[in-house]
Amino acid sequence: MVPVDPAWLQRAADYQARLTMPTGALGRLLELGRHLCAIQETLTPRAEPAAVLVMAADHGVAEEGVSAYPQEVTGQMVANFLRGGAAVNVLARRQGAWVFVVDMGVKHSGPLRAAGDHPDFVGDRPLAPGTANFLKGPAMPREQARQAVAVGRQVVVERLASLGVRAVALGEMGIANTTSASALTAAPVTGRGTGVGDDVWKHKVAVIERALELHFPDRRGPVEPAAALAAVGGLEIAGLVGAALEAASRRMVVVLDGLISSVAGLLAARLEPAARDYFVAAHRSVEVGHRAVLEALDLTPLLDLGMRLGEGSGAVLALNLLQCAADVMRDLATFETAGVRDR
Repeated sequence: MVPVDPAWLQRAADYQARLTMPTGALGRLLELGRHLCAIQETLTPRAEPAAVLVMAADHGVAEEGVSAYPQEVTGQMVANFLRGGAAVNVLARRQGAWVFVVDMGVKHSGPLRAAGDHPDFVGDRPLAPGTANFLKGPAMPREQARQAVAVGRQVVVERLASLGVRAVALGEMGIANTTSASALTAAPVTGRGTGVGDDVWKHKVAVIERALELHFPDRRGPVEPAAALAAVGGLEIAGLVGAALEAASRRMVVVLDGLISSVAGLLAARLEPAARDYFVAAHRSVEVGHRAVLEALDLTPLLDLGMRLGEGSGAVLALNLLQCAADVMRDLATFETAGVRDR
């Protein structure tokens, strides 16, 4: 993996100065266009084909009562994704993006048995029926965390690279995964996730603080990503880390969604700093931890719509902006070709 070449950003900026508009008139859309040009090393970038990669797994910490929904919902929602009935499906259809769903470790997998032959389902990769309760010990062995990262990379190779995907939106599903993501953020930034009430939210904060004290009693510096994933992470989060790394290494644009996928992006950037050059932050979630993660990545989100759904739903919306930015670079006339006088 190599960092994006700044020379391509300058080439794109020089070309944009010749387009038939006042300098900088399309604002951040032009910034996005320059980013695409630098990633793809061309002045005629494209942001399609595009895909959404939704990774799903369960979390043992759910038994502590930190979510508004029972753990069975993870498998039920994965089945809903495969039927095309979830929000991410609806939004992806509008953008013309594929939705691939990966079972990284769904505990209650009964609803998925009928989906074994679904063309967009990767159901042969679960490493365990979810993680362990990280209040009682590590969420998973460190080797299992590494294996989950490797699975994420492999799915990108097998499902996305073969289709020529240029932009991948990262999504997830897993009851209690905001608890895991907040613990991985390792700061007092716990949000309400699925919409829990005040009492459950306070309990959730206490659970995370106890987990941090158990696993990271000396929090004076950053924790090695594999150690953090093993201690308090999730199989789907580790899978997204691998997916982000592999996609970036293949010069795909990696579109981060909310808190969970952005935490995966942060861990990927800690493992491979050059990966961050390929990331786009789709939106700012209402989860306060998301703001801290975006600040750590030094990414400014494109949208702020008060969303907190996950699934990749916010990232899908950003695909349209990516496609528009690419269209502007390719199709907007220059002053010379349009016969319009420059100032």
